[in-house]
Amino acid sequence: MAEISPHAAPPSRKLSNLSLLWGFVRAYPFQLTCALIALIVAAGASLAIPNTFKQIVDNGFKEGSDPATIAPFFWGLLGVVLVMGVATAFRFYFVSWIGERVVADLRKAVHVHLLTLDPAFFEENRPSEIASRLTSDTAVIEQVVSTSASVALRNLFMGLGGIVYMAFQSPKLTGFMMLVIPLTILPIVLLGRRVKAMSRTSQDRIASVGSIVAEVLGAIKVVQAFTQEKREAARFGRAVEAAFDAAKRRILTRSLMTALVITLIFGAIALVLWEGAIDVIAGRMTGGTIAAFVLAAALVAGAFGALTEVYGDFMRAAGASGRLQELFAARPDIRAPENAVALPAPQGRLSLSHVTFNYPTKPDGPALVDFTLDVRPGETVAVVGPSGAGKSTLFQLVQRFYDPQGGTISIDGVPLPQADPVAVRARIAVVPQETVVFAATAYENILYGRPDATEAEVWAAAEAAHAADFLRAMPDGIHSFLGEAGTRLSGGQRQRLAIARAVLRDAPILLLDEATSSLDAESEQLVQRALEKLMEGRTTLVIAHRFATVRGADRIVVMDDGRIVAQGTHDSLYADGGLYARLARLQFAEAA
Repeated sequence: MAEISPHAAPPSRKLSNLSLLWGFVRAYPFQLTCALIALIVAAGASLAIPNTFKQIVDNGFKEGSDPATIAPFFWGLLGVVLVMGVATAFRFYFVSWIGERVVADLRKAVHVHLLTLDPAFFEENRPSEIASRLTSDTAVIEQVVSTSASVALRNLFMGLGGIVYMAFQSPKLTGFMMLVIPLTILPIVLLGRRVKAMSRTSQDRIASVGSIVAEVLGAIKVVQAFTQEKREAARFGRAVEAAFDAAKRRILTRSLMTALVITLIFGAIALVLWEGAIDVIAGRMTGGTIAAFVLAAALVAGAFGALTEVYGDFMRAAGASGRLQELFAARPDIRAPENAVALPAPQGRLSLSHVTFNYPTKPDGPALVDFTLDVRPGETVAVVGPSGAGKSTLFQLVQRFYDPQGGTISIDGVPLPQADPVAVRARIAVVPQETVVFAATAYENILYGRPDATEAEVWAAAEAAHAADFLRAMPDGIHSFLGEAGTRLSGGQRQRLAIARAVLRDAPILLLDEATSSLDAESEQLVQRALEKLMEGRTTLVIAHRFATVRGADRIVVMDDGRIVAQGTHDSLYADGGLYARLARLQFAEAA
């Protein structure tokens, strides 16, 4: 598994990790109080049953007893059972409510935090694995908060209360029982450590399984196109078997721990019952007392046995909380300074001065080297060059997804590190090369450019991007669902949708990364006209491999190996006979 972040502290593998959950639980004091009251009442009712049995045995199970005299004891027993049932129902409701609410809040908090992290974090950590943590780890926590925690508290109350009750009935027999408790705790401590480590390993294996599923299903067309179904099935099978093996080791250890505890506790009950029978024969104890003592001892044994069961759940939840704490501990490198400089009125001036940049995952391969470029307000600058020249990197830096290792980048005279990244990106509209379409309606996808826009403005943006015709032809028009990643659209339609989103953004700076690469010739001409109209009065950076689309630019910047090797108009650069001319001749020859 990829390491979570170079900025995150190593996760702790202790129950103290569960303190993360308390911050969410205490936000609901009313429900928490109701759950505790119901839990205490249910535990108290359970502990009242042995004493009721004592009264029934001592008063009803002897020759010559009057049935009328024992009726109140049975009615009392039924009353205790009724109270226990009602209290248990209330406990289940409030504890389950808290569990679901806490997990929902936790998932939202993790997701909100993830949205603040910069792209470098997601280069070092697979998003699919993070998504698995957000689902599988929170599911483990949900089990503990909604089930295991209440089971642990109820059995803890019952265990301690049962010991106090037994001490009142027979201090001697209680002393025998207390000798067994340390023997019960010992395997919990020793084997619990192994369960804790195994639980973390098991969760990591499950996260890997989820990551593979997301990766393969997201690229299902590629998998089937290259007929790699068997290979991917085998890879998934190995991951599933690895998860099963880890779970099997954990289950085996927990089974051994449970067997030891139950054997010790119920073995002690058998010995205590033997000693109690001797006291009854000698007249030192009544039959009802020994019956109540044994029943209480059984409740105590069951309580401590249940504690050993839920201890493993707590260990799994501690591991899951530790992994989520790793996510919370990650801090973005790109964030607003404490005293962010407000950007002036929008002008659209963009300046890069002596910028040098290496991607975090490629520290030895500079993407930009001593890069200097000044784009005037309203100027259209086309950036061309071979693949890997650094063109897309330029766009990444302008949006401040990364900070350069050297040099400065500024918008309207304000260096980007001094401004709030949100304010910077609000002045930029982007049409990426790899179009992103969300699993939503066309209307919602276009509205992403400006959420407060009206439907009329959305339609106007669609018209400008030459997307209105195909949107009207869809079953539900602009409100049609587009499928996962826009699978119901063609490549050209997806790109026109992205252009409509940028049109609606109406930002002073436009970044067009191969904005017409997926369009047919007719659509390209129409969209190009729409873009030309959109670019009027705006600062525009255009990345294009089709040289025919950059001829109208005010200036063309030629890049190679992260450097600017030439600048000028199409005619001047073509006449110079350099890299631009060579690339242009190759492209025009292919077109011919």
